[in-house]
Amino acid sequence: MPELPRLLDQLERAFHGDAWSGPSLLATLVGLSADQAAARPIPSAHSIWELVLHLRTWADTVRVRIEQRYHVLIEGEDWPAVPLVADETAWQTALSELSKAHEQLMTAAQALSEKDLAQVLGAERNRPDGSGVSVYVLLHGTAQHYLYHAGQVALLRKLV
Repeated sequence: MPELPRLLDQLERAFHGDAWSGPSLLATLVGLSADQAAARPIPSAHSIWELVLHLRTWADTVRVRIEQRYHVLIEGEDWPAVPLVADETAWQTALSELSKAHEQLMTAAQALSEKDLAQVLGAERNRPDGSGVSVYVLLHGTAQHYLYHAGQVALLRKLV
């Protein structure tokens, strides 16, 4: 079986469901209120809302990188600010934007060829900005990123 369909499957499992490791990213977010998402039960940790905005930023960034087959800078702020007032409309908008960013990423990834997966984006490895890895590693890393933060959301949820 070609690798691209497997990568797409892993991204979908991590985001929408049936991830091997536990709940998908969206499953951890279901039913949270704006107040819960904005809460800081651990003062030095990010809020759930901040995690959602961060994940949206990175889904957009990965999409642009694979569309352009080039290492572009982060699309927006790495950790965007949460609105000062935690209202339900803004929270639902944040969730909707995350889902939209994921769907756009999936559309861009579906347009790749198997050969595209080997292309390295960026001249040298720089972990903070995610450069110097192949498209293959970038897409695997995105699924891992979804699940890493899903675990954080799951823990924060228990505290709010």
